[in-house]
Amino acid sequence: MSRPATFPHALRDYALLADGERGVLVGPRGDFAWMCFPRWHDGAVFSSLVGGTSSYAVAPRGRFVWGGYYEPGTLIWRSRWVTEEGVVECREALALPSTPERAIVLRRVSAARGPARVQVALAGGAEFDRHGMARLRQDEDGAWCAELGETRMRWLGGGEAKPTDGSSRKRALAMEIELEPGEERDLVLVLQHGEAPAALHPADELWNATEEDWKARVPDVSECLASRDAEHAYVVMSGLTAESGAMVAAATTSLPERAERGRNYDYRYAWIRDQCYAGQAVAALGPHRLMDDAVRFAVGRLLADGPDLMPAYTVEEKPVPQEKRLSLPGFPGGEDIVGNRVRDQFQLDAFGEALLLLASAARHDHLDADGWRAAEVAVEAIEQRWRDADAGIWELEPALWTHSRLVCAAGLRQIAAHSPGQEQPAGWLALADKLVAEAAATALHPSGRWQRTVEDPRLDASLLLAAIRGAVPAEDPRSIATLQAVADELTEDGYCYRFQAEELPLGQAEGAFLLCGFWMALAYAQRGDTPRALAWFERNRAACGTPGLFSEEFDVRQRQLRGNLPQAFVHALMLECAVKLA
Repeated sequence: MSRPATFPHALRDYALLADGERGVLVGPRGDFAWMCFPRWHDGAVFSSLVGGTSSYAVAPRGRFVWGGYYEPGTLIWRSRWVTEEGVVECREALALPSTPERAIVLRRVSAARGPARVQVALAGGAEFDRHGMARLRQDEDGAWCAELGETRMRWLGGGEAKPTDGSSRKRALAMEIELEPGEERDLVLVLQHGEAPAALHPADELWNATEEDWKARVPDVSECLASRDAEHAYVVMSGLTAESGAMVAAATTSLPERAERGRNYDYRYAWIRDQCYAGQAVAALGPHRLMDDAVRFAVGRLLADGPDLMPAYTVEEKPVPQEKRLSLPGFPGGEDIVGNRVRDQFQLDAFGEALLLLASAARHDHLDADGWRAAEVAVEAIEQRWRDADAGIWELEPALWTHSRLVCAAGLRQIAAHSPGQEQPAGWLALADKLVAEAAATALHPSGRWQRTVEDPRLDASLLLAAIRGAVPAEDPRSIATLQAVADELTEDGYCYRFQAEELPLGQAEGAFLLCGFWMALAYAQRGDTPRALAWFERNRAACGTPGLFSEEFDVRQRQLRGNLPQAFVHALMLECAVKLA
């Protein structure tokens, strides 16, 4: 049997399986197109998403129409295909609880209505296809075993599979299974780093443990607006959060923000800013696990690195590797980049966001002595470095970004409001006042709104956060002027763009930023304009793919997702809006 073609799909059609340590993108033809192992930032074992040959596909033979859905409150996905003979389903998940060195991939194929003929093909590769399935062999119990570089593979349920022809780098296991109506087949793939996989529990027990783990992870969101989507946003962020507490910005690398414009990045790392967005969103819901995870990660990095805090780290809390290219074609319109230049940047706003996060935890009495020491470190870093040029929220050329200073002022005000001491808050508030006064003196546009930098008079949607986070009041004339200007100049058809890029009309240089659309919802809600806030919320929460995942950008004209998937901070702001607009 030959291997099926592994062409990429539109990003809107991919679902995510995740266990906190790594993730899988599942396409509509049952193809596992992306999975890195053992951790998010490591080499891919399935890489067909970016032009590799490795994948793991389960799909009906013949003609079918695809569908699928998540089981509520989980990242357990059900691929569903209507065929000419009936309905075929495949229940899929990364098993929980997870460990950093081992992944268990569960797939349960069933003939939901009528008989099913299903094709299965497994072609693993290590380090983006540098190593194929070497030492391929079948044990006495029918399980297939192989070595993928330093990874050991064991596949159960595919006893009748046969190796395809080809070298070890391109070899696959393929089979066709036939199921009677109501019959099902479990396929269990185990990946173990460095040693042979240990014995497994039966598939039913693995499924039950996974279901119970998801139940324990997800809080009640019934009081939220759009509660099903709010719950899903929490679930996605939980799936992206490792044992260390670090949440990756996205599961993927090199998915283009704009075709053939040379803009694609590796987001498989934990950004301090993004982590703080997630923690603040969860804190608005309550003192739940993801808030504590975010605080734990941010506190650890602040205490370790102080004023030299990096913008991002691996989930192992190590520096992000430098950019390099792979020998793969890349996703159409993109390139094959891993690593990120962010490690060499200074981003002042990260300290302000950290203070906002710590203040949110303090509000719930979830900030311990280490947390307060981290707050002091962040304040000292702002005192030392607020006059330094930084890369800003969008990670551009160093400048005196107005947003960075104002977010730091907001963080200082919020943490001062919860400080247990008497002397510190006065000094922190004085520093906040100094930052706002400096911004007003050097970065206030003649029209009365905030401008991007001291030298750049353009508008930027990130300046909405000055009022949203409390650097200045929402009723301040500068806040009102900024919101009105963003609405007039940076929005189109209910979507918001970051800034006017490259002197091109909105939508031509880049897609709408969904993060900015949710900021608009929060800004109008803060002003008491509920109809506009709800309109922005509903418009932007609909800009997701079929499985309800958001990417960073949305192409308004083509109604397509752009950039890496799923983008954690969009899910965070969607959740925050769902809580605050309820």
